[in-house]
Amino acid sequence: MRAVGYRQSLPITDDAALQDIDLPRPVPAGRDLLVQVRAVSVNPVDTKVRKRAQPEGDAWAVLGWDASGVVVEVGPEATRFRPGDEVFYAGALNRPGTNAEFHLVDERIVGHKPRTLNHAAAAAIPLTAITAWETLFDRLDVRRPVPGAPRAILVIGGAGGVGSIAIQLARRLTDLTVIATASRPETRQWALDLGAHHVVDHRKPLAAEVAALALGAPGFVFCTTNTDQHFAEIAALIAPQGRFALIDDPAALDILPLKRKSVSTHWEFMFTRPVFGTADIAEQGALLDEVARLIDAGTLRSTLAEEFGPISAANLRRAHALIESGTAKGKIVLEGFGA
Repeated sequence: MRAVGYRQSLPITDDAALQDIDLPRPVPAGRDLLVQVRAVSVNPVDTKVRKRAQPEGDAWAVLGWDASGVVVEVGPEATRFRPGDEVFYAGALNRPGTNAEFHLVDERIVGHKPRTLNHAAAAAIPLTAITAWETLFDRLDVRRPVPGAPRAILVIGGAGGVGSIAIQLARRLTDLTVIATASRPETRQWALDLGAHHVVDHRKPLAAEVAALALGAPGFVFCTTNTDQHFAEIAALIAPQGRFALIDDPAALDILPLKRKSVSTHWEFMFTRPVFGTADIAEQGALLDEVARLIDAGTLRSTLAEEFGPISAANLRRAHALIESGTAKGKIVLEGFGA
């Protein structure tokens, strides 16, 4: 089967950073589904793994943690899906990725593809939807008020992949006032179009930007990027007894400034359930089914922003480069493997 992989962790400007390769077609076991991949999207985790995880020996590493496709075979213990079903999912960090014609995935972390979306639009959704949903409802528990604080959330990095879904979930499924950050006219408008009530500039001091809205100190802050750069402002602007969540990888983070306000800190890593096989691993499949229902009902929309053509090494290198530039908006999707 055709795939895209790498053997060395190299800068994305190097043609060998990602290469077109041929690999054996995998065989499903246990609760696996074998999915024919129709479309994938690219996330920051793809670039992080490529730069940090060197394959052993002459093995190929295949990236990719978002896919939409069709089930072609099922393992002997699989019960939720059958061949011909259209699915979407984000996979697992400890298994080969989705940048391949055929891919194995545990059925418990798979959702039924939204009927109203094509494969490209569906592939933009899973990883960011799981991350945003788990952050808002499992980690921050935003439906539980912070005493004395306005019902408001600040989403830092509102135009990114995760921020784009978090804005929609918070606006459509809660009574929160949604404040997003963006720094360019096009990303500001993107956040507003997704449902943000207010957009502030994260290139300016955020505490002053939020205070100028005259809403009061928000009880919730969700930082999707550059947490170390924004942390002092977060500590200043969040309400006492507020709840703070982050998903990025700061080299170091001293959370002592949050002590005086008794602010709780919550990490979200959407691969925790599949990597550790947690007792509630099936919550991810159920979550994606609910997201699909909300999309089909018109409550949520896909965050697909750019299509980069078929799944190939050259197109994936372009996508990685755009993500590494820090200027990507929404999600980048690649569809099919060409002729």
